[in-house]
Amino acid sequence: MKEYRVAKKQIDVSVGESVRIIRELQEMSQNDLSKATGIPQSTISAIENDRVNLGVERAKQLARTLKCHPAVLVFPGWDISHEYAA
Repeated sequence: MKEYRVAKKQIDVSVGESVRIIRELQEMSQNDLSKATGIPQSTISAIENDRVNLGVERAKQLARTLKCHPAVLVFPGWDISHEYAA
């Protein structure tokens, strides 16, 4: 057990990757998400591929449908402990 390493608990993901991961966890396709939010499927694809910024209003629309807080989508890698480190 001396060679045991603790597993990494966090990975870095982009805003688009966080949208895709949460969408897939909800077992939704891009088309399903498009129909539920009114955001065109092509825009959802562009967001997931980090070609288009998510923006506040889109984040709210997606969060409502994906049943998560908008901050989960907008700030996927934010760690408060790093904000106050001296």
